[in-house]
Amino acid sequence: MTTRPFDTLLVANRGEIAVRIMRTAKAMGLRTVAVHSDADAGAMHVRAADQTVRIGPAPAAESYLDIDAILAAAMKTGAGAVHPGYGFLSENAAFARAVAEAGLVWIGPPAEAIEAMGDKARAKQKMIDAGVPTVPGWQGEDQSADKLADEAGKIGFPLLIKAAAGGGGRGMRTVRNRDEFADALEAAKREAKSAFGDDAVLLEKLVERGRHVEIQVFADGHGNAIHLGERDCSAQRRRQKVIEEAPSPAVDAALRAKMGADAVAAAKAVGYVGAGTVEFLLDEDGAYYFLEMNTRLQVEHPVTEMVTGLDLVALQLRVAAGEPLPLAQDDVALCGHAIEARLYAEDPLAGFSPQSGPVLYFDPSNDTDGVRIDAGVASGDAITPHYDPMVAKIIAGGTTRDEAIARLISALEAHPLLGVTTNRAFLIDLLDGEAFRSGAVTTADLDRWAEDRSGPFAAEPAGFEPFALGALILAAPGCGALRSGSVTRFDLPLEVDGEAKTLRIEQTGAGAVTVVEAETSSAVRLIGRDGARVRYEIDGAARTAFVAETPDGLHVAFGRRAHQVREPSPWGPDALADPSKIAAPVAGSVVKLDAEVGRAVKAGAVLAVIEAMKMEMRLAAEADGVIAAVHVAKGAQVASGSVLIELELAEQD
Repeated sequence: MTTRPFDTLLVANRGEIAVRIMRTAKAMGLRTVAVHSDADAGAMHVRAADQTVRIGPAPAAESYLDIDAILAAAMKTGAGAVHPGYGFLSENAAFARAVAEAGLVWIGPPAEAIEAMGDKARAKQKMIDAGVPTVPGWQGEDQSADKLADEAGKIGFPLLIKAAAGGGGRGMRTVRNRDEFADALEAAKREAKSAFGDDAVLLEKLVERGRHVEIQVFADGHGNAIHLGERDCSAQRRRQKVIEEAPSPAVDAALRAKMGADAVAAAKAVGYVGAGTVEFLLDEDGAYYFLEMNTRLQVEHPVTEMVTGLDLVALQLRVAAGEPLPLAQDDVALCGHAIEARLYAEDPLAGFSPQSGPVLYFDPSNDTDGVRIDAGVASGDAITPHYDPMVAKIIAGGTTRDEAIARLISALEAHPLLGVTTNRAFLIDLLDGEAFRSGAVTTADLDRWAEDRSGPFAAEPAGFEPFALGALILAAPGCGALRSGSVTRFDLPLEVDGEAKTLRIEQTGAGAVTVVEAETSSAVRLIGRDGARVRYEIDGAARTAFVAETPDGLHVAFGRRAHQVREPSPWGPDALADPSKIAAPVAGSVVKLDAEVGRAVKAGAVLAVIEAMKMEMRLAAEADGVIAAVHVAKGAQVASGSVLIELELAEQD
């Protein structure tokens, strides 16, 4: 069938990218269709669309990855085009082909180009043939463990195992010596199979302390192809991007032109049409190597939009409708600097473990010049364990890089998310650190800092202010007091982020208390409250905080930190730690189980692996013992805190 002009666009995605695509589509006069799983029935992207269609239950494999269900939704609503966003089916050639065969317009490159670049081994060979520099390594059809181990020995360590069928850090493992290889290969293959349906991998020499620099390319169906400059995505944890910026502090005009020309050559080599990104690894000597091509819109495309003044989604839609690119290479100009921070529902101080739960407060609206917020949740929404933990992107631009950094830090401080732990404080600390400010962060730094708990991973004590603020909200007259009547002095036990104190409270007036603990005291007074925003005075200094109440306490945020305040458990935090029980740290699915009743285990032995929000967490025995009970099976869905395995601990000498 032939394609037809479209006036209705179905967005085959969820979250912030679906909302962002719909915003441009509506500005162009198009009607929009959202698809959703049961878990997303009331989600922001559903609320943003003109029409909505349920496509299945919560698991992505039964909804957002169901090609037949998405095509049926397009036919039901009269959609003439499908935009895949990023992730899910965005780089699935079978989906692109099925959309075209159904007579719909596919907002993306031809299926053949997706196939050529989606197979990382095949793509690497194409780049070698096109003269684009590549990292030394091995890619081949023999995927046996013995063959891969043999090739790894030839390449030498350290090296990377990478999923051949996809990117985004999925199915990727760093291997520093031969002893680690077998376990890393098994994990990479399992993750690749889960994420891409294909467990094939390739091997590459690891370039230490490199920078991740990618080139945004655009091509139309009339033979025109250009690049829109570079983005630096070197700030990564576990091979996944955290902060991106344009232009790169490590790229000058000459290097930009050279890398851009190679990126355009890469696109042309596979007959590319639409928006794409060619990723390179830039080493300390200025040499660069092809990593992969993402045949879709990137998460970080807003920084390119901010420095070029272009709407990349609008360009995608116009090119897909058969229009030529409206500009040539000489028309592309970069103005100023832009930086994006990815707000994740995760705990950086607990190995970036994904978090889920209700969003008690998050206001993504923004009226600050030079700041943009692309969000997928707001107050009242829920973050589920079924999908990627990224919930929003905060982007800031400025005339200079320093101005962009300052604006982004200010925007992050002004937009806390309460109810679920996020990486907001980590992002601010990273942006404010000397390594980032000087433009010196490499792809290895965040993982290195995580290991030695330095830089943005350094734990910071809560201090006394969250205790004083919590006491003000919970105990001051006129502030929803726990205490009332004639009692003006009393003890109030409070716990902040697990740290417990017994505070002496003296009510000094309407909305005012003095809070004392040992030798520390603070006078706190409520100035005013507008919803979650609280203005207060502490020891004479006026401050602003964001507060959300829960049945057992408060979530509060001020400056760069967020805290949980509640009356402490009578058992105390130490009573909850039991080395005889191995529990799920988050809700997820059990992808590996290595535990049989009666087997002796040593401390550190990995007994289970849980996958949640596309991340794997290894659960290990905390002490020597014998497995006494196994309460779960491989493939089971488990709730956060569920006890999976019980040990009979060995007697201590």
